[in-house]
Amino acid sequence: METTNAPINIKQESIKNGFIMAGVSIVIFLVMNYILPDMQGSFIMLGFQLLIGLAISIALCLDMRKKVGGYWTFSEALLHIFVMFMVSAVIVYLFTLAFGKYIDTTYPVRMKEMISSKTADMLRSLHMDDEKIAEAMAKQNEDLEKQFNPTFSQVIVALGIQLVMYFIGALIFAAIFKKTKPLGFEQISE
Repeated sequence: METTNAPINIKQESIKNGFIMAGVSIVIFLVMNYILPDMQGSFIMLGFQLLIGLAISIALCLDMRKKVGGYWTFSEALLHIFVMFMVSAVIVYLFTLAFGKYIDTTYPVRMKEMISSKTADMLRSLHMDDEKIAEAMAKQNEDLEKQFNPTFSQVIVALGIQLVMYFIGALIFAAIFKKTKPLGFEQISE
């Protein structure tokens, strides 16, 4: 019996991979929130999250390239990597907002307190005046309120900024993972 390889729909693969990335990010978020709440915001945990995110992104990019035959141009790589990043970013952002509003309403309060505490400690270590610290903290509290209770337009702006950052990341990944066919490479069909 002859096996046939059905052509892969790379668009569906990039969307599926975006869901995988989002799922991993959400699991890490939940573990951090419930099992390691004291580690939230620490440089060790941020480094860990960055390494896990990079490892998953690299594995999924290599998998997509393999599924399209091992070769894809810069523009093909850019499109599909960005779609993967975009799907993941939108899902994680909306999940985080919904989590704070409907699942664990104490989450925004705890995060605001943690961020404010760490910022105040940092400003004191820089020997700032109490008046300037109070100004900085008032501004930060205002910004945190917008972050944890955004209006619809603030959600759109935040997603837009996040997508621009992910597009820059997709440009870097596409430059790394593009692979063009060698000159004279031809498929031999029987």
